[in-house]
Amino acid sequence: MEHRPLGASGLDVSVLSLGSWRTYEQIPRERGLEVMRAAQEVGIDFLDDARYDDETGTAPIPTGYSEVVFGELFRAAGLRREEVVVANKLWFEFWPAQSFAEELDASLGRMRLDHVDLIYATWPPDDLGAEEVVEGVAGLIAAGKARAWGTVNWRPALLREATAIADARGVPRPCCAQLPYSLVLRSWVEGGDEAAALAESGGTVVASAVLASGALTGKYADPGAAGRIAHRLDEPEVREALALGPQLRQLAARYHTTPAALALAFALGGERVASVLFGATSPEQVRDNTLALEVPPQALAELRRLASGAH
Repeated sequence: MEHRPLGASGLDVSVLSLGSWRTYEQIPRERGLEVMRAAQEVGIDFLDDARYDDETGTAPIPTGYSEVVFGELFRAAGLRREEVVVANKLWFEFWPAQSFAEELDASLGRMRLDHVDLIYATWPPDDLGAEEVVEGVAGLIAAGKARAWGTVNWRPALLREATAIADARGVPRPCCAQLPYSLVLRSWVEGGDEAAALAESGGTVVASAVLASGALTGKYADPGAAGRIAHRLDEPEVREALALGPQLRQLAARYHTTPAALALAFALGGERVASVLFGATSPEQVRDNTLALEVPPQALAELRRLASGAH
């Protein structure tokens, strides 16, 4: 699988990346293992994990069981640590009572890893400034707990400020930004201020939410369809994605692919995009999503026109 650099970090990642948000602890363990092995087989070596609160009511700990399961599956799949880029997130949920190092140490302990390759800083609380974030993540990198850092859903002004502070202090800049980017939501990456801030930082993009929570896959085309966003079908962005569905399905039929593959391919073709992040609950879904890598240039051109007309 093609690899692209994460900014100037020295990390090269597969152009498709596998997330774990609300996934592994909610499906049978054997299927989770099949998902991770399928990712390995198709060449995905960029894995994104995250701590979040238990939603099943059965986890032995209230938060972070997602990381425990991720680590168990990682080892069961026989993945070689040095051949995989592992990302995790700082949520700052318990800051300042819990320092950056304490939050990451807790995650590493649950995953049973000694470091992550990429640590993301999510949008910080109001009393946590860019200077403290830059200092904190630089300390994690200096201590060998992470190799590089990135941001999640940061607005342009904060990204610019963090870039300037990092340069002034001689510490690493954020190498990438995880941002929502899809056929129906392009402003986070393509907006004027956003694109300029990304260019100034030198960072690349890890595209998230590329399937608009599944609305672009055709999953919700039939009345009464069940799923994670079945109760949100009247929201503007979801309605827009659903309205695009018939055209996307027609385009997929002409190019002998799937709507999901087209949506992934669109995001992968975006400027500065290094990798497209998706979640999967079956190995078939992982393999089907690799069809995005076979979408021809003429189809991408049609997707751009389709996206332009969606607003």
